[in-house]
Amino acid sequence: MEPSTSPPLPTVRLLDKVRERARYLHYSLSTEKVYLYWVRFFIRWHRMRHPRDMGAPEVQAFLAMLANDRTVSPSTHNQALSALLFLYREVLNVQLPWLTDLQRPTRPRRIPSVLTREEVAKVLAAIPDEIGLVARLLYGTGMRLMEALRLRVKDVDFDRSVIVVRQAKGNKDRVVMLPRSLAASLRAQVQDARAAWEADRRAQRGGVEVPHALAAKYPQVGHSWGWFWVFPSPTYAVDPRTGIVRRHHLYEARLQRAIRSAVALAGIDRHVSAHTLRHSFATHLLQAGTDIRTVQELLGHSDVSTTMIYTHVLKVAAGGTASPLDAIGGLVAPSPLPPPAPSAPPTAREPAALYA
Repeated sequence: MEPSTSPPLPTVRLLDKVRERARYLHYSLSTEKVYLYWVRFFIRWHRMRHPRDMGAPEVQAFLAMLANDRTVSPSTHNQALSALLFLYREVLNVQLPWLTDLQRPTRPRRIPSVLTREEVAKVLAAIPDEIGLVARLLYGTGMRLMEALRLRVKDVDFDRSVIVVRQAKGNKDRVVMLPRSLAASLRAQVQDARAAWEADRRAQRGGVEVPHALAAKYPQVGHSWGWFWVFPSPTYAVDPRTGIVRRHHLYEARLQRAIRSAVALAGIDRHVSAHTLRHSFATHLLQAGTDIRTVQELLGHSDVSTTMIYTHVLKVAAGGTASPLDAIGGLVAPSPLPPPAPSAPPTAREPAALYA
């Protein structure tokens, strides 16, 4: 009996095209990985059919499965839909009317979790070493986690006390403050990074990752001191795009684990993540009277309506509107409890001794 062989995977070349197109459009590596995951999942769920042979019914059936069977969140649902739209429009060059008719689930606006100043102080005090400096930088500047970890030496301006955030969300740049209380610690961190950079130079390592177009125009720019990471990793890793062994920045999971431990030590029973420090930064600025447009620019929001969510946080933190019950609380006396009902007398069928 001949051994059964599985049908060849028709997605290998297609996945290569997805990867090539994502890199041509300068998508981030994380977005590239997510799109590859959903395209592979979509094809395998439809029993290895090629996407060109499928259309609206198959896409809608896949999205319905995610919503009904897997009960994914609206953000995950939108992520899968974006990957499929990218596949059909950018890779397969399919422009069909049904692509525009696919409805995205509405994402509910949630009030973010925010720490008080005292809670922030407890959490930051419980995070040690250089990863603690990253946490203080997140709260002190409002940067996102990856924005802080990808910080380059050239983008820290100690003379003007500012930090330039490059290629942030939406591929936009912005400027944030450099907290005076972190200047000395950040200078010491830059000196430590300088030692790592010099060690890489002596070992003739491949330099750090830089934007593709810049690396093509200036091949040695990745070896320069200005482009080195402020928070370099202590170990080397293989660049998944080029295969070059080079030094990456600190791994983001280090801070996430440190925050979980610090929250437990601080006795805080709410969900707290690295992004909570950014939420707390915005809320505390507004509490201090900072203009909302300034907060919008510091956070890098395209629309002020996104920043307005923190005004709702302020209302919650301040107690909001006083309840009318508080105004009459002293006039309302609690009603006395009624006396307990007497026990029923024994019936003829039940002996009275049982109730003695």
